[in-house]
Amino acid sequence: MLKVEHILVVGGGSAGWMSAATFCRSFPNKKITVIESPNVPTVSVGESTLAYIKTWLHFLGVSDEEFMSEVDASYKLSIKFTDFYKKDYGSFHYPFGEPSRKICPIGPEAWYIKKVLHPDTPLDDYSRCYFPQMALIEKNKLNKDPKGLLFEHGYHFEHAVAFHFDAAKFGLFLREKYCKPRGVKHISAEVKSVITDNDGVKEIILDDGTSISADLYVDCTGWKSLLLGESLKEPFISYSDRLVNNKAWATKIPYIDKEKEVEPYTNCTAINNGWVWNIPLWSRIGTGYVYSDKYISKEDALIEFKQYLKSDKMTIKADRNVEEFEFNDITMRVGIHERIWVKNVIAIGLAAGFIEPLESNGLFTVNDFLSRACQVLDREIVSQMDIDLVNNLCKKGFDAFANFIYIHYLLSQRTDTEYWRDLKKRSVTHLIDGNENENMFAKYMNTKVIGGSYEFGTGIHCISMGLNYNPMTINKLKSEEHLLRLSNYKRGLELQEKAWDEFKQMSNYIADNSPTLYEYLKENIYS
Repeated sequence: MLKVEHILVVGGGSAGWMSAATFCRSFPNKKITVIESPNVPTVSVGESTLAYIKTWLHFLGVSDEEFMSEVDASYKLSIKFTDFYKKDYGSFHYPFGEPSRKICPIGPEAWYIKKVLHPDTPLDDYSRCYFPQMALIEKNKLNKDPKGLLFEHGYHFEHAVAFHFDAAKFGLFLREKYCKPRGVKHISAEVKSVITDNDGVKEIILDDGTSISADLYVDCTGWKSLLLGESLKEPFISYSDRLVNNKAWATKIPYIDKEKEVEPYTNCTAINNGWVWNIPLWSRIGTGYVYSDKYISKEDALIEFKQYLKSDKMTIKADRNVEEFEFNDITMRVGIHERIWVKNVIAIGLAAGFIEPLESNGLFTVNDFLSRACQVLDREIVSQMDIDLVNNLCKKGFDAFANFIYIHYLLSQRTDTEYWRDLKKRSVTHLIDGNENENMFAKYMNTKVIGGSYEFGTGIHCISMGLNYNPMTINKLKSEEHLLRLSNYKRGLELQEKAWDEFKQMSNYIADNSPTLYEYLKENIYS
């Protein structure tokens, strides 16, 4: 049992200061201390987030104007996937927020039926038909559209936007502008040793000989996992059986034509042995090559990355001298500890686990684990049942996200290298086992002609349709003709097509009359 009055966060960075900010906002009467090493370097190639971050900042009471200019931030409305379906095929988007439900005369499954009846329909048409912000995304525009036509069709800016920002500046902002003014104690020191006993961690010894103890220790020491892994010896479960990428080369790129190159999305481009990210911040671009050293050496991966940066595939190419860039070699530990909370230690961020950068999941798991922890820390006494519940929920959520990432590779039709061919040979039982209430892919594949689909328009739907994996088939349509004749669907689809055309015209009109993302940021954030 734990009675938590003093929380000690070991490690700074994004995870450490997000933890401190969450705790001091949630529990203003608890003592919060952060020990941060002054000697740990930050790669800081740029951070890409998901829409949850807007809700979290709102919870803190931090406005966009207050936050963005401090962390070199830009808005993000979508994730773009290029060449994931087939080599040189093109792109599709996974926009944030809810799809429009006003344009579904014959139900949300209409596009699946359209694709069956008209196989030549482009894969990127799915997001265009359902997400009102797609015109903004494709034209590099931004419009908050408060209570306007896009809003009426489901585009609610506060729930459909995330950020690109500098991860190092993000940690500094939370430390200096949020946590310390609210009473969080900051200790800049190295941890010399961790003393444990039967209850977990007993005390932390710093490099100046100081001893510090607390009721709850939060391990934010990155992949080192100093408290949970090294000190408490909690086993680590590798996900290399399904997620093979374990390395990355990362660098920073200056803008040449900033107005065109500040894009409202993260671009993920599949290449020979992995994929390349492109994250446009306000002052620069962060880019990196995620790959597996099972299929290519780090030296050859760097050569391949540089070749990509010089190629026509790099949409922001222009006249940059790639050889002048500084490249950072990153080794990733992919997987999660068997338990993230053991005795009086809970791990957050990389110290707990990491999937891989695809789908911008790093800070999402930080936020998710913190939310779970805060639910039980609100109790006067934290019992073992509470700890077990947090471990169970965090592990299930982590596994579900890892499976979602895995689907990006499994559904790809690329066969041009050993890397892409091997990904299709791996076991997928963990993706298809279980009932519909537990398995998102099973829910997707059980989409019915009549009756609606599960979580229509979100993650699994956008990715699966972008990779041409349709839950609807001509046989499934015919098998349900007794419910509604296929001929009626064809007539209904004509009405649906007309609604989609009008929807796209409206979205394009608003986008054409909206400022570019660069113009909006310059006027409203960086003026």
